[in-house]
Amino acid sequence: MGFLKRIFKQDKPAGASTKAGRRPSVKKSAPKTEAAPTKAAVNTTAAADDDDIPACKVGLTGEFDESGLAKRVTLAFDEASGLDDVETLWVAQLSSKVVLKGKVPSQAILDKMVAVAKDVEGATAVDTSQVEIG
Repeated sequence: MGFLKRIFKQDKPAGASTKAGRRPSVKKSAPKTEAAPTKAAVNTTAAADDDDIPACKVGLTGEFDESGLAKRVTLAFDEASGLDDVETLWVAQLSSKVVLKGKVPSQAILDKMVAVAKDVEGATAVDTSQVEIG
């Protein structure tokens, strides 16, 4: 089982990528709101660009996803050579910061994970303060 399957309970979808770019076949889905938008908000939204999803909120196939960066990092871990699933490590995000939590067997593995996470488009930092080595 890989990181993506274990942490997010999903298989790699067709067309999945660690890149934050929108895919041509994917339409932007707006975040759900509880109240109907006002006329002014509708006019503002209509003028907005369709490609305004922040890189940290772009999902595996280019759609809006609150956990998009974390999912793309787990996919990058799965695709990286020499990184087997560390079942005691979890991946989260705080905006554009990747947060690693749990335990890894060695500093070398953690260093590789940090390097892979930093290379994922949209990641501005990697927090390892909640990772134990050993």
